[in-house]
Amino acid sequence: MTDPVSDFLTRLRNASKAGLAECVSPHSKLKESLAGILKAEGFVRAVSTGADDRGHKTLIVAMKYVDGAPVLTGLKRASTPGRRLYFGYDELPRVLNGLGLSIVSTSKGLMKDQDARRNKLGGELVCTVW
Repeated sequence: MTDPVSDFLTRLRNASKAGLAECVSPHSKLKESLAGILKAEGFVRAVSTGADDRGHKTLIVAMKYVDGAPVLTGLKRASTPGRRLYFGYDELPRVLNGLGLSIVSTSKGLMKDQDARRNKLGGELVCTVW
């Protein structure tokens, strides 16, 4: 697999559109912090870790729905392994005029665009969520 983060985002997008209760993915610290941001912002219900039948660590994300419609309507990978996108804190793009959020990988860890602007930190734009 060349891009595990893109695979994780695709799994979330597919689970949301299919109406699944939860999404299971291989675990990594980056994916766990990404899912933690989505939980803190109210896009997913819960995030936990587990193990599959072979003993490999997995990340379990409980999807969130309101009146049968998924809360997570859009998810797009911005920076790819072939084209990395870096922005200064004053250049970070706004998603749907602030209704969505961008997730940025900074020197202080993964954070949403609003926190990066507040702390005056730029970095790699990982993905956008709405």
